[in-house]
Amino acid sequence: MVSLEIINIPEIKEIEETNVACVSFVGNYLENARVFQDLFDKLCSWAGPKQLLGPDTIFMSAYYDDPGITPPEELKLDVCMTIKNDIEVEGEIKKKKLPGGKYVLMRTELTGAEEYGPAWGKVVDWMIQNNFKIDMSRASYEIYLNSPEEHPEKHHILDICMPVE
Repeated sequence: MVSLEIINIPEIKEIEETNVACVSFVGNYLENARVFQDLFDKLCSWAGPKQLLGPDTIFMSAYYDDPGITPPEELKLDVCMTIKNDIEVEGEIKKKKLPGGKYVLMRTELTGAEEYGPAWGKVVDWMIQNNFKIDMSRASYEIYLNSPEEHPEKHHILDICMPVE
């Protein structure tokens, strides 16, 4: 049984457009922590030597599809880190502006990767209960607020952000 700790009740927030460097992936990332580890490793291997990893760097994942509708092998994902606009990228590392706008934001603390799906389910349930519609023209985000490796109990603390119409 998964027991999620919801730190805050979901709320509507305006999120700013964000400059990011990212590594893209197409395929089944559901319940596959290895995919995320590999993508973050690629991103950090690029950013580290350029001294782009600092206390203000924000890591996030951007999701572009509804996994309930899109076949798993067609799911699109970007693993991202915030960068200044003048940073140059190369190779597998891409640069983009993630759109902002009105989002449902829920802060949560998860004990492991297996709780990500149920946490997203809680956001969707809240949206349905409160008569909000998902805006599928914009990405949904996970904004990571800690490194689980540095948490005493290896917990994941993050904001789940889903765009609303």
